[in-house]
Amino acid sequence: MPTTVPGTVKIVDVVVSDLGAAIEFYRRFGLEFERDQYMPDDHAGCDLPNGLHLMLDTDEARGKITAGWTPPATGRIFLTFEYGSPAEVDTAYADLVGAGVPSLQEPFDAPWGMRYATVADPSGNGVDLYAALPAS
Repeated sequence: MPTTVPGTVKIVDVVVSDLGAAIEFYRRFGLEFERDQYMPDDHAGCDLPNGLHLMLDTDEARGKITAGWTPPATGRIFLTFEYGSPAEVDTAYADLVGAGVPSLQEPFDAPWGMRYATVADPSGNGVDLYAALPAS
């Protein structure tokens, strides 16, 4: 039986190649990041509802924090944003891709009951867009 070490998730840290580009990208979703006064070129944070905090750290900053860490070839995290309707997913996706954001998955009606699409942030991290499909 594995050992359980209980804890509470308070922070999600996304590692990015270019902090400025990441801040501008996530601003499209209504997130406003504050750059760290001690590491303004390498670290920024944003408070989210329910006490959650989203951080952006550059590859360089993560390398200083975690000995031996090297950036992966592509992103390995997916942030997910909920929308009020399937049409809003389609509109958000079209706006992002129209602005040059890379598409990873065009919108589709998923078998689990959601309209779903995925784009990539400037560092290749996945960003999912979803809304519940109307009940049939």
